[in-house]
Amino acid sequence: MKQKFLDLQINTKGQKLYEFTDKTIEWIEKNNLQNGVLNLSIQHTSASLIVQENADPDVQTDLINYFDRLAPMDNNLYTHTTEGKDDMPAHIKSSLTNNQISLSIRGGKLLLGTWQGIYLFEHRLEPQKRIVIHHFLGEI
Repeated sequence: MKQKFLDLQINTKGQKLYEFTDKTIEWIEKNNLQNGVLNLSIQHTSASLIVQENADPDVQTDLINYFDRLAPMDNNLYTHTTEGKDDMPAHIKSSLTNNQISLSIRGGKLLLGTWQGIYLFEHRLEPQKRIVIHHFLGEI
C-alpha cells in the first residue's frame, strides 16, 4: 500500500460550482495511481464538495437556486452575520452537503458515472482561495 497527497488550490469568483474532475484525473494519471481509494476533503466551512451531473449546466443553476431558497441571504434570520449576508447561509449550505468525498480508482481510472463530475460548491459571493486535499491510499 502506498499513499499520495495533493493540495489542489481552486480560486473561486463567487457562488458557483467549480468542476475539477480533469485536474484530479491528470493527477491520477501523472502518479500512475492504479487501485485504491481517493479521499477528497475541503478545509473550509463555507464551501463544499459534491459529485454532480456535468452535462447540463441547468443542473448547476437549479442547485444554486434551490440552496439559496433553502438558506436565504437575509441577516434578519441569523445571529451569526459577522462576514456579511452570505456568512451564515454559506455555513448552512456547507453543513447540508459534503466536506469530504471518497471515490474508487480501479485500473488507473477514476470510477465516476458517464455524466458525473467532481465540483467545489462555493457558497460565498466574494472570490476565495480554496484548497481541496486529495489523499490516495492504494496500489501504484
